[in-house]
Amino acid sequence: MSDFPRSVLAASISAALFIPYTYADSIPENDKSQSLVTEQCQVDTSAAPDNFNQPINVEADKLEAINGDKATYSGNVVVTQGNKRMSAETVTLHQKENVVVAQGNVNFTDGELKTVSDKATNNLTTDEVTLENTHYQFLCKPGRGDAVYVARTGKALYKIEDGSITSCPENDNSWQLKASSIYIDQNEEEATFYNPRMEIQGVPFFYLPVLTVPIGDTRKTGFLYPTFSFGSQNGFELTVPFYWNLAPNYDLQTDLKHMEKRGTQLNSKFRYLTDWGSGSIDYEYTPEDKQNLDEGERWGLNIFHSGIYNKAWQLSLNYSKVSDIDYFSDIDSSIGSRQDGQLVQEAQLSYRSQNWDLSLLTRDFQILTTSGNQPYQLMPQLTFNYYAPAVMRYLDFDLKSHISRFDTDAKYQPSATRVHIEPGFKIPIGATWGNWTTEGRILSTYYQQDLKDSVSSDDYEENVSRTIPELRSHMGLVLERDTRLFNGYTQTLEPQVQYLYVPKKDQSSIARYDTTLLQTDYYGLFRSRRYSGVDYIAPANQISYGATSRFFDEEYKERLNIAFGQIFYLDKSLKEKYTSNEDGENSNYSAWAVEMDFNYGDYLFYHGGIQYDVDTSNVQVANSTLEYRRPEGFIQANYRYVAKEYIVDTVGDTLNVDALTKDGISQLGVVTQYAINKNWNTRALYYYDLTTDQSIEWQANLTYISDCWYIGFTYSRELDDWNPSFSEYPNASAIYDNNFSVNVGIVGFGTNMGTRSKYGSESLGYGRPFFLNN
Repeated sequence: MSDFPRSVLAASISAALFIPYTYADSIPENDKSQSLVTEQCQVDTSAAPDNFNQPINVEADKLEAINGDKATYSGNVVVTQGNKRMSAETVTLHQKENVVVAQGNVNFTDGELKTVSDKATNNLTTDEVTLENTHYQFLCKPGRGDAVYVARTGKALYKIEDGSITSCPENDNSWQLKASSIYIDQNEEEATFYNPRMEIQGVPFFYLPVLTVPIGDTRKTGFLYPTFSFGSQNGFELTVPFYWNLAPNYDLQTDLKHMEKRGTQLNSKFRYLTDWGSGSIDYEYTPEDKQNLDEGERWGLNIFHSGIYNKAWQLSLNYSKVSDIDYFSDIDSSIGSRQDGQLVQEAQLSYRSQNWDLSLLTRDFQILTTSGNQPYQLMPQLTFNYYAPAVMRYLDFDLKSHISRFDTDAKYQPSATRVHIEPGFKIPIGATWGNWTTEGRILSTYYQQDLKDSVSSDDYEENVSRTIPELRSHMGLVLERDTRLFNGYTQTLEPQVQYLYVPKKDQSSIARYDTTLLQTDYYGLFRSRRYSGVDYIAPANQISYGATSRFFDEEYKERLNIAFGQIFYLDKSLKEKYTSNEDGENSNYSAWAVEMDFNYGDYLFYHGGIQYDVDTSNVQVANSTLEYRRPEGFIQANYRYVAKEYIVDTVGDTLNVDALTKDGISQLGVVTQYAINKNWNTRALYYYDLTTDQSIEWQANLTYISDCWYIGFTYSRELDDWNPSFSEYPNASAIYDNNFSVNVGIVGFGTNMGTRSKYGSESLGYGRPFFLNN
């Protein structure tokens, strides 16, 4: 309710009677333009830059005046001043009492508010204004209401007796807020409701003795709109949010959420803004989960900060933790989702200048699965980088370095201190039609590994020094022509070739601390590293080659691109052993990598990618997304595939692949959303696993949103677990989590809280299928 309309009284009363302070001119019969009704929003108009200094014009059928007593306008009285307009049956100025009275269907509008009253009175001496039996309507925002009696007792103090307010349009009483009396203080920008009650279709829904809400833009401590829902998982849910306006630069919102089947949860979100940046603290606490009593107290925490100080210092913090590994599976949370396998806990402080930067980083993880390796804690890492572009013509120089400390609780893995220094040079040559870049680097790393009693010295060495050179030369061209096949289209051909050399060096005595395999696709063919981090520098003596072809229409909008490429290994022994042919031999060629994006008429979109192994004539990785989009909505089908052999060869040394999949990954998904009309919206999604012949997830949502209220229905069915476990598949059965929810609430007055219904976890998710240049 942060935007509760001050116009409930402020605009209506201050607008009531503005005649007495100036003069009244009769409008000539041939000029009736100023008597036009302004019953539409005119906040942005500039016709009257200062209404109070505009001349006042009065139009009436009859004027009767008694000198020193009173003056009465009667018969179709219309008074205008700038954007303001008032009409009444009679308007009388009582000169002795210095009071102005308007009677009979008193209509007023100022471009922001419209009021209709039986009687309006303004005491010019005390500046008190009263309105009787008033109906008001906001012209620039949803909102209207009624009041039996309205009074202004001071320049910024107002009182309403038997008043009401709603965001519903005329003749729609779906909901309204009524009060026996309302006091508004514009100086404090707050309104106090006494005996307020919410009515739905005329039936009282809830009652409070006193309710204070902010008006205008000033934030104020108080309750926000409650939300209601019903689900088969949690039963009836009621969320009552309370906003704490603690200071201009920080605030707090606490939500009391009662779940029929689980208990009561307290959620808090603290936000702040300082010279060092902005951040938030989210905390969720459930003292007792009725469905999981053995878990005890359940909670979730996220601390986030990001900011730049004095243009050089940067501080970032992202710390998340939950009470147990099943937290996201059991409880809806704003901190994470059931797909999260781990939570990151890191902080970084950096200093940046024009030619160098220095940063300190610490990182840890909370693992939310019972299987898999325990990642290393980075405690901490000090990084220094130096940049010297154009140190000579066509010569750039840089230096990358860091000192890192790695710790782990894993029993058979060592801890370590790592020192890495990496100087490099680059020779960039570029033109509009192409580029050629040659670079060389020296990767020098020292390890001091702490071998625990459980760590074999046959696997790792305590002190290891390693120096590896790296040479990379990459060249690309941009060729362009007008196509003959498609009239009006421009086609480009962008071939590129790269040579990469990294000598082979035995690195088996070094553990993998922060090194993982990078994604292998078309764009990965032209990287200089196959792995992230520096613990394993993959040897290479290879030539990568490929090309991209793009098609642009007459407006130079990209409609199609196709990219394809491959690696030729000059030294076949350096090729990764993903797959081999029937004879167990590998060729000198990597898998073909192909990417494609297509946009037909801005309503049909496609994205596809595939890696095809030439040795086994099998597909290693593939993904495909097709979407049809209209203004009313869209429908999208997506598919992803990863061969099991490829998974085993790439991550089989770090994960138990058999416990995760039996035949690789082959999953199909469909997502659709459609606006039936301006009020009704529907959304549905379905994901299916072809390897297990099991549904992964499906959901259906139907939402109705009117001008002042909404209701949403959602049903979801998600794969939650396997009985007894997936390792027993196909003798294991799938366990599903079924949930039906109903969300209802009001719309208007600065909030549409809850109108976005939850659609579940969306295990595959919506994939934007087009990544074209425009």
